[in-house]
Amino acid sequence: MGRVTLSLNDLPLRDDLRGLTPYGAPQAPLPIALNVNENTHPIPDAVASDILDDIALAIRDVNRYPDREFTTLRESFAEYLGHGLTPEQIWAGNGSNEVLQHILQAFGGPGRTAFGFAPTYSMYPLIAQGTGAQWIPGTRQPDYTITPEEAAEQVRTADPDVIILCTPNNPTGTPLGLDVVEAVYEAARGIVIVDEAYQEFAPHDAPSALTLLEGRPRLAVSRTMSKAFAFAGARVGYLAADPTFIDALRLVRLPYHLSTLTQAAAVAALRNSDVMLGMVEEIVEQRDRITATLEALGYTPHESWSNFVLFGGIADPRATWQQLFDRGVLVRDVGIPGHLRVSAGTEAETTAFLDALASI
Repeated sequence: MGRVTLSLNDLPLRDDLRGLTPYGAPQAPLPIALNVNENTHPIPDAVASDILDDIALAIRDVNRYPDREFTTLRESFAEYLGHGLTPEQIWAGNGSNEVLQHILQAFGGPGRTAFGFAPTYSMYPLIAQGTGAQWIPGTRQPDYTITPEEAAEQVRTADPDVIILCTPNNPTGTPLGLDVVEAVYEAARGIVIVDEAYQEFAPHDAPSALTLLEGRPRLAVSRTMSKAFAFAGARVGYLAADPTFIDALRLVRLPYHLSTLTQAAAVAALRNSDVMLGMVEEIVEQRDRITATLEALGYTPHESWSNFVLFGGIADPRATWQQLFDRGVLVRDVGIPGHLRVSAGTEAETTAFLDALASI
C-alpha cells in the first residue's frame, strides 16, 4: 500500500490533456518570497478584527447552505466598482481563475477556440484546455505592447470564440489602451474578457474597461481581491458584465460555489476598502524603486502598471534565479529568454531583493 507504480499515461486521461503539466510556481520556505505577485503586506489589525467578527456571525449559520446568489457580496462589489453598475451585473467565484473557468465553460468548450496575446498569464491556456477549447496565442511587439490595428487584424484572422485581454499584462506588467479593447471587440464575434487583476496598481487616472461595458453585451471585465486587497488566501475573484452574460454563467457554476464564510470575509474586506487599498500606494512606491534600481544595476526593466517588474538583460536567468534563491530570495523565471520577474513587496523585502541582486 502507498507505493505508486502508475504514470499519467497509464490512466485513461483525455487525449487533449496528455503531455500537459499542472500550473505551479516553485514554493520554498525562503524568508523573501517575491515570485507569485502576492500582496506581501498583512491585513491591518483593525480590518482583520472586523472580518473575524463577520465570520463569527456567519459560522452560526454554517449548517445551512450559503446564499446561492451571494446577494450581499454582489451589492458590495457593485458599490466598490462604481461606474453605475448594479448587483445584477456582478459575478464572483473562488478566485478570478474560477470566474474565467465559468466563462470558458459557458462560451468555450470542445470545438471552440480561446485567444490571447502572448506572453500572457499562463493559466489562460490551461483553463481553455481544461474545458476542451483550443488555445490560440497571438503576438505582441518586442516591448510587449499591441496596437489597435494589429490586435484587430489578429483577432479577425484567428476568429476565436473567447478572447482574453490581460491589462496590466501578466507577466510583463504592460498596460493596454482602451482603444485596443474597443478595436478587438469590434473585430470579434465572440466573448471579450478584459482581465484587470492588477488595475488598482495602475495610475489613478488610467481608465478601466468598466467604462466600455455599456452597449457591449459580449464584454466582461474581471478583477480579483488577491492582489490589492491582500486576499490571495481567501480566493475571491469577480467580474462585471451585462446581466444576460451573468445568466449564462449560472448555467455552468456548481451550486453554492461560494461558501458562507468566504462571502462574509469578502463583504467585510470591501467595507474596509479605503484602509485595505492604503497598501497599494506603498507597493507602487516599491515597484518604482525596483525599476529605478534595476536600471542603475544595468538591467532592463519593462514598464509596469502592476505590483511586479519584469526585467531583462540577464545572461543566464536560471543561474541568477538560483543565486538569488541561495541568498534567501525567491523570484520567478517565467520562461521569457533573458528575463526574470519580481513582485514588489514591503520596503524591507524590496531592500533584501535589491541587495541580493547587487551582490551577484
